Amino acid sequence: MQSLSSLFPLGWQHYLVGGLLIGSGAALLFVLTGRIGGMSTVFSSTWSYLVQRPFFQQARFVESRRWRLVYALGLILGALLWWQGWADGAPQHTTLPWWQLLLGGFFVGYGARLGNGCTSGHGICGLGSLQWPSLLAVLTFMATGFLAANLFARWLV
Repeated sequence: MQSLSSLFPLGWQHYLVGGLLIGSGAALLFVLTGRIGGMSTVFSSTWSYLVQRPFFQQARFVESRRWRLVYALGLILGALLWWQGWADGAPQHTTLPWWQLLLGGFFVGYGARLGNGCTSGHGICGLGSLQWPSLLAVLTFMATGFLAANLFARWLV
């Protein structure tokens, strides 16, 4: 059995604080406005400004796009605040090649569309409101992620 320090070499406290902040934000959005936050719908509603295809012009995207842009802006400002406050404004980087990030982003986006929502929508908001389809989606996301991570770790090493 691995120790906590080997599982979380940089500590676990910031994950707890981040989770509490995300959960509190999702709960506040719902309590104060009755709206459910999820990032895949932000993506589709934003495209409704630019793409006139019927899918993107659905009322659920067009009517919610203003508040969803503010929601996304809050996510970006939160990351900026973290970067300035805890990363001291130092450039952040990854050792992954650009093509792996692009391919991963494509698969995540495709999966969010296929799963009728993203991990934030299902995992935070859906589970928080006890929705059975969200539990199934989260279990599928997690199982697929574990399987993919283990397969790629074996193939790439």
